[in-house]
Amino acid sequence: MIKIYSPEIFKETDNVQCVFTEANRTTVNENGAIPGLNLGYNTSAGDDEIDKNFSDLFASLDWDQNQIALAEQVHGAHIETVNKPGTRPSTDGLVTNVTGLPIGIRVADCAAVLIADPVQKVAGAFHAGWKGAASDIIPNGIDRMVQLGAKPGSMYVFISPCISEENFEVGEEVAVRFPEKFVNRINFKKPHIDLKGFIIDQLIQKGVDTNNIECSSSCTMEDDIYYSYRRERDRAGRMLAMIKLI
Repeated sequence: MIKIYSPEIFKETDNVQCVFTEANRTTVNENGAIPGLNLGYNTSAGDDEIDKNFSDLFASLDWDQNQIALAEQVHGAHIETVNKPGTRPSTDGLVTNVTGLPIGIRVADCAAVLIADPVQKVAGAFHAGWKGAASDIIPNGIDRMVQLGAKPGSMYVFISPCISEENFEVGEEVAVRFPEKFVNRINFKKPHIDLKGFIIDQLIQKGVDTNNIECSSSCTMEDDIYYSYRRERDRAGRMLAMIKLI
């Protein structure tokens, strides 16, 4: 049985579905090049293995695999507005107002940020590693959703499991890209970034209600139920975060 997480925040809405996959190392594809539900074509596993993982996942969800829009992520901040399935190259954020079109982001330490305005029926999926986050992919993504009619005060947000402040050691060239209040220079030899706190602050600054934000407390580097690039390097798979208007 494939284990996925359905964010609590979207259970309050009637017209949004959202899922975040776990690694599923011991229950799916146990003998694969990368064991588990690896959904990253940019990993060391072959395309046939990833194809089967996608097929198994969508069968378990009873979703149409051919209807998803995915970002071919490059750790940038480019956002595409989509109205049909397919993979968008050199893209790290997707927004849509099309009912029935899942949009997805893949991660393995970075944060997947899924946002929906269930009133105006607009959704967004954003890949927020340090580069994307520091380049304002989240506030810019909200602006793109507003262009489709969304209102920040009506938005609900899920921030996926990602690397924690305790484990997110960076060099000074990265630390200076973030406001000092999200850089811990006291408890560690090198700077550490509070990525989750930074994203939450960006959301609030754009007008999202704090009560409408669900942020996972899990750290991908510490918890083996997730893939982690920092922990596993080339043996790391990718998790998938998807959101769909219904």
